[in-house]
Amino acid sequence: MLRKFAIIFLVITINSNLFAAESSKEKLIKQDWSFNGITGTYDKAAIQRGLKVYQEVCAGCHSMNLIYYRDLEDIGFSKEQIKVIASEYTVLDGPNDEGEMFERPARPADKFVDPYMNAQEARLSNNGSYPPDLSVINKSRKGGADYIYNLLIGYEEPPADIVLGEGMYYNKWMDGKQIAMPTPLYDGSVDYEDGTENTAIQLAKDVTVFLQWAAEPELEERKRLGVKVILFFIIFGIFVFLSKRRLWKQIH
Repeated sequence: MLRKFAIIFLVITINSNLFAAESSKEKLIKQDWSFNGITGTYDKAAIQRGLKVYQEVCAGCHSMNLIYYRDLEDIGFSKEQIKVIASEYTVLDGPNDEGEMFERPARPADKFVDPYMNAQEARLSNNGSYPPDLSVINKSRKGGADYIYNLLIGYEEPPADIVLGEGMYYNKWMDGKQIAMPTPLYDGSVDYEDGTENTAIQLAKDVTVFLQWAAEPELEERKRLGVKVILFFIIFGIFVFLSKRRLWKQIH
């Protein structure tokens, strides 16, 4: 009997500690994203600005192997603009007629160019850490866009009781509070041509929107279809209700 009480007490104690630990965690700062909700849509201007942030800040370390340059037409770029954007990068192609590999400017049909030739080079250039591909990063992380946004602005000086590993930085939103990536965004680190204020907060918001589009390019179409389906069932339900009412009226 005493053993049962001891086990029950132990379980209650463990659950209480877990609940206390969970309650002590900071909650993500939620953003009012334009793509949230049943009728959510993408802000194409924000996506284009986010692409610029990715190109100038993130692309040096992070790949986006599921995105093609031609996909940029969906966010408002013309075919000619896409050709110019792609041509700024170099891809390894071949073999040619002599059996040799060669370099050429990227084309719209190419995937976003990877910053590294292989995983070993990526780890060697980043203190042993492998920079994750960002194609679907917003979908693969719990908290989605809000988590990515908070992570980008979550760098702080470490508390006195935390000892950082070599080459690590303190980020309160990262598991373990330590991250190998240094602070990526600063006020004014990317210039916007449309006059939007280029604070670190704005840069983080825009690149997060870009990454959300990359992860869910079909979002707007899917939500439009969802609204149509809901309207169909509402109209169908009303029709069934009126038909049933009329039928029962005739019977009685």
